[in-house]
Amino acid sequence: MKNRFAFPAAFLAVLPWMPLASQGQIDQAQTTSALQTRAAAQPQGLNESLTLDVVVTDKSGHPVSGLHSEDFKLLDNKQPQSLVSFQAAGGASTQADPPVEVILLFDANDTPPVVLDAARAKLAAFFQANGGVLALPTSFLFLTDHGTPLKNEPTRNGKTLLKILNDHTTGVSSVDHKISQGFSGELEREQRSWSALHQLAFMESNRPGRKLLLWIGEGWPSFPEEDSFRSKKDDRALFSIIVSLSTELREDRITLYSIDPRGVSTESGNDFTYKNYLKGVSAPERVQYGDLDLQVLAIQSGGKVLFGSNDLATLIDQCVADASAYYVLSFKPAVAAHPDEYHDLSIQIDKPGLKARTRTSYYAQP
Repeated sequence: MKNRFAFPAAFLAVLPWMPLASQGQIDQAQTTSALQTRAAAQPQGLNESLTLDVVVTDKSGHPVSGLHSEDFKLLDNKQPQSLVSFQAAGGASTQADPPVEVILLFDANDTPPVVLDAARAKLAAFFQANGGVLALPTSFLFLTDHGTPLKNEPTRNGKTLLKILNDHTTGVSSVDHKISQGFSGELEREQRSWSALHQLAFMESNRPGRKLLLWIGEGWPSFPEEDSFRSKKDDRALFSIIVSLSTELREDRITLYSIDPRGVSTESGNDFTYKNYLKGVSAPERVQYGDLDLQVLAIQSGGKVLFGSNDLATLIDQCVADASAYYVLSFKPAVAAHPDEYHDLSIQIDKPGLKARTRTSYYAQP
């Protein structure tokens, strides 16, 4: 059985740059050991069912409740699958067990300072709204040039998160020295983002329930001009990262959301580039840097890509609304013929005007 946490050496090399809030920097050997321990603690049997969190929306984009298992048709590589289990959930209730968890990640790694300042002000207002009481348990953390601090325990107390925001100095954005570093510098920052996503998934692996990861930042470049210069070894490494991140997000029930804080000033020419990479990657020879774009990972996890508004609080609320009504489905996937076998997923709803949003694919193992 392939160890899904055996990340490429180039990827693991980034992890030591990511200090925890109270423990100094992560040692690479300790990180690798932790990944192996997690993999050993979660063996995957051939008959293990695969769980999906599904949001069904109406024509206005609002989540729909009250559906039943017979309203859903699940397709795996276009083949209908029988459901092992079905549950209608309403995670926006604080009485849910466990309640849906919200993770707000403020990406200061590659964002202009003027955008950072505006986003900080909007977040401060969000934390103080409704008397400082948040709809769901929420944690808040930063991604900077210096790494990702350990996130706080989820809380509905907005004042606690406001203090974290006010106590944290984001520093100078990497945008200011991007030109001097060139492609290697941009790729380094992208790898830091991949590592942060991996680290968050690792931290959430033992927490039950669904998690909504709201990544506030404009994302990272796709590097289409660099795709032709990679070696086969590089392609295999990138493919391994794609498989690992996809599997981690799915198994840890993390839905990723991309929120661009640039507001109405967002350059329209760059808004939809990610759509060129939404089709999943089935083999190393098909991989491109754009396959690891933030927006691509968000859509493939069943999340959203939001931009073009200066109202950051409303964008956050649109993501959190996904927890108000959703469905938890499971099925038993077929045994894979080879390692990292790509499977396309889709769900059809037997009611007019309704659309289902969930993971778009997964990687099966023999």
